[in-house]
Amino acid sequence: MNATTRISCGLLLGAALAACSSTPPKPEAVAHMIQPQRVTEHRGSDDLLTAGLGLDGLRAMAAPAFADPARPTTAELRRRAIWANWRGIADLSLTGGYGQAYGNVGSVPGREYSALATVAGAKQPHRVLVQVPDNFDAAKRCVVVTASSGSRGVYGAIAVAAPWALPKGCAVAYTDKGAGTDYFDLTEQRGAREDGTIGELGVDTLAFTPDAPVGASGVAVKHAHSKDNPEADWGRHVKQAAEFALAALDQAFPQAAPFRFDNTRVIAVGISNGGGAVLRASEEEGGWLDAVVAGEPNIYAADAPGARSLYDYTTEAALLMPCALLDLPAETLPQPPLRAQVEPLWTARCATLKAAGLVTGADAKAQAASARAQLKANGWTDEALVAGALSVGFDLWRAVAVTYASAYGRYGVGEHPCGFAFSAQNADFSARAATAAERAAWWSEGSGIPPGAGVGIVDTKLAAPDFTLPGLQCLRALQGGSSNDARRVQAGIAQTAARFPKTRRPVVVIHGLDDGLVPPAFSSAPYVAAARAANPDVRYWQVRHAQHFDGFLALPAYGARYVPLLPYVYAALDQVSATLDGSRELPANALISAQPRGAGSVELSQLAIPR
Repeated sequence: MNATTRISCGLLLGAALAACSSTPPKPEAVAHMIQPQRVTEHRGSDDLLTAGLGLDGLRAMAAPAFADPARPTTAELRRRAIWANWRGIADLSLTGGYGQAYGNVGSVPGREYSALATVAGAKQPHRVLVQVPDNFDAAKRCVVVTASSGSRGVYGAIAVAAPWALPKGCAVAYTDKGAGTDYFDLTEQRGAREDGTIGELGVDTLAFTPDAPVGASGVAVKHAHSKDNPEADWGRHVKQAAEFALAALDQAFPQAAPFRFDNTRVIAVGISNGGGAVLRASEEEGGWLDAVVAGEPNIYAADAPGARSLYDYTTEAALLMPCALLDLPAETLPQPPLRAQVEPLWTARCATLKAAGLVTGADAKAQAASARAQLKANGWTDEALVAGALSVGFDLWRAVAVTYASAYGRYGVGEHPCGFAFSAQNADFSARAATAAERAAWWSEGSGIPPGAGVGIVDTKLAAPDFTLPGLQCLRALQGGSSNDARRVQAGIAQTAARFPKTRRPVVVIHGLDDGLVPPAFSSAPYVAAARAANPDVRYWQVRHAQHFDGFLALPAYGARYVPLLPYVYAALDQVSATLDGSRELPANALISAQPRGAGSVELSQLAIPR
């Protein structure tokens, strides 16, 4: 790897920004700019887009190796983080079409500028990183700002923004939006430094330092334990990443400085939680942002008809969906999960729900019908239920609910209202100390939300016969209850509600109609209906046969029946960019009848991308 690093003077505040790209700068619109802490060069056997791995390296089943698993270098950590985040977001299978029908994985040399930035009022920083390609077009200044999907680390949107932006000579600005993979080992008092390596509390500057009681053990997770409710500040995280991009460009091209919002185009793009973040960024007033593309966004338009918060429908699904899926024909559900393996567990859930008075029916068949009827009455479609089976199989509903309950309530280590915690675990799920090798890989391999990367959920309420049900009932009670903890969580959810600024700019929202994790009926559809009243330039693309996870389309049963969403994100970026150039009208609303690949390979014509 041909990478060199230099450390600059840390978090410096100062340079005032003019804030307007489409209207005259407002003198009161002043922002503090965070200066780069670290600069690295990536050329030769390394690059910005794939860390030198190329498509074949990204497809490899084995992660890029660490020479010393307990002490990986910064270059090794970065390479593995890029590999893991590509694979978590994009379908890179041989029949998936990436790099052939759509997408770009060509080598892009350049530099990376990174720092830890803090939004006003926050206790913990978020990571910001800017990729500046060597082919940056200083005559047509362009920044694509993005936010990680899910709770991922700072490279969590690399497959979303970079393949479109970097080959065109645009810089890419990233934020982990206050979540990320900066796990902290409470037992050893060690966590991630800015460069991803492991440092010691009190000795090194760490990316996350939890407020934890003396003697606490296990693992602190930033999204759960920052006490910041990061989702409430997603829009500010994105805007601050864009501000950081201008500082990085000033440093990269001093002869072309200053880079300001009134002389640099800024387009925001993201998917899932990142899609919600860029929509929230559009609430930040002023002319700093030129266009937005949001794929499958987790967005909560609180007062719009049909809108539901992520926590509401997640806790509902965690309880009812395992039982409800038994009411669907076995051949309807793709695998995994394997129906023969999970059916006894789902049948047991039906029985415990009946005992708790949450479903009706004398047998499992009737109980499953009751659970499914409840979900349908609350807005779930059968398409969402079928795709939601994947989240049931991977226990994702519980993972989301555990982490988000802690975040919404701004709870610290040891304070979870339902007694949940995180730790390295033995095979029987009992807590144990993390190994040095596990700890070293958290930053590059973690998803930001356990279980995964050697960190599991500790559930203090486990009890037979349905072991996870007591904890799930506690989590659900926080949604509709009246206890102090419930009111605290509900207040945090209310802080995440979207607002609708009157600034007109192109906004394209894209959502798969089969999405089983963030159903459009609860998110995009009510958001678009409400947002259009404030901004008539909002457009909505609804994609048939698209679910939430492109990365899972590598599984044959999913790839055969679903289409990827990323091609539509790239196409929307093409179209809004052309609109900003004045070479085409705004994209039109579209109901897209895409065709899955079946037993073949993805071809561009099957996707029916709007033109």
